[in-house]
Amino acid sequence: MMKQLVDQTGPGTRVESPSTTEDVLPGDLMSNRQRVQLVLVLGALIAIGPLTIDMYLPALPAITAGMQTTETAVQLTLTGTLIGLALGQLLIGPLSDVVGRRKPLLAGLAAHIVASVLCVFAPNIAVLGALRVLQGLGVAAATVVATAVVRDLFSGASFARIFSRLMLVMGLAPILAPTLGSGLLSWTDWRGIFAALAVLGALLIVVAAFRLTETLPVARRRHGGVGATLRDYRGLLNDRAFVGLVLVAGLAMAALFAYVSGSSFVLQEQYGLDEQQFGLAFGAGAVGLIAATQFNVRLLRRYTPQQILVSALVAGTAAGLLLVVFAATEFGGLGTLLACLWLVLAAAGLALPNAPALAMSRHSEAAGTAAALLGAVQFGVGALSAPLAGLFGTGSVPMAVVIAGGMAAALIVMILVVPRADLGTVDPDLAVALH
Repeated sequence: MMKQLVDQTGPGTRVESPSTTEDVLPGDLMSNRQRVQLVLVLGALIAIGPLTIDMYLPALPAITAGMQTTETAVQLTLTGTLIGLALGQLLIGPLSDVVGRRKPLLAGLAAHIVASVLCVFAPNIAVLGALRVLQGLGVAAATVVATAVVRDLFSGASFARIFSRLMLVMGLAPILAPTLGSGLLSWTDWRGIFAALAVLGALLIVVAAFRLTETLPVARRRHGGVGATLRDYRGLLNDRAFVGLVLVAGLAMAALFAYVSGSSFVLQEQYGLDEQQFGLAFGAGAVGLIAATQFNVRLLRRYTPQQILVSALVAGTAAGLLLVVFAATEFGGLGTLLACLWLVLAAAGLALPNAPALAMSRHSEAAGTAAALLGAVQFGVGALSAPLAGLFGTGSVPMAVVIAGGMAAALIVMILVVPRADLGTVDPDLAVALH
């Protein structure tokens, strides 16, 4: 498949035609069947992230009881994963531009396998939290490298189409993860979930070793070492609009992860859902989130990304404030709570693609580093939101306050920090690819 094409042509092969000279990448020579296979392989690599984050969510109350610890301490294990994801993207993204894609990917998957196995035998919550950081680092390698491989093999409209399909494959993972975790808990305990993640990592490392070849030749790798990377980061941080958009994306992600970390306790302990019912409710919210991201493609035909982003943040803030009111008064019970939660998720589904699209369009010359910084801030801010609600308890009100606060803060940053006149235009292919 891809290995044969890359070996025959090499990434970035230049083909001369009678009338023009153009770059033909290996992906341009793939058949439709080969492209589908590629999307499935890369989608599986990216999907390990949501699976690692979400599969154990139904087990959070069981971990709290089994390890005789607090809900806040258990939520910190989710924070550990997000910290690993954030740091990993900052480190592995630029590293893969220097040494190639395969080595960081295989090393990251190996780290994920080791961490997952050790999680099975974790004696206490502190060890489990540390191992979750290592899991996050491994997941970051899979996420960054899979995205970079698409950029190596495709460009322009082809890149946009493949990446959009890749997002659809990846989108199934957050829906399936809690349901899969709930199913595992019906015949094993929470440690069995980490055993399953270890098996998944082992399968993926075999797939990566035999189905993915190196897609970044030595001639196209970045040089200049740490100094060049630091200069790239400094240039990005000096761009006020870029920083503002990155913060908007991070704060919207914080609202999302406040829901991810708190919903298990709220829906199971406060509202009495069992593990299977929680998996279904969580999956329904994920369906709404993904549906919003796909509807965003249609909206882009009529509106600019700026207009959609601002409207989504306004709607998300309003839904978040309603969520706080319903959580505090318990008006309407579980039904109104879930309705508001799903409205916030839908708003996030519109905001999260457009903020990165606007940010990335400003720095095509350092796209890899910009993507790494963007991902690091998103997961880093998300990591802070996960335990924040737990500090004030695990009920619906603290969760609702953090969710509403994240959306409101994103709206404020968008209005006050991002100079809207300087946003410019978004490349059409990039706009489609990031949705």
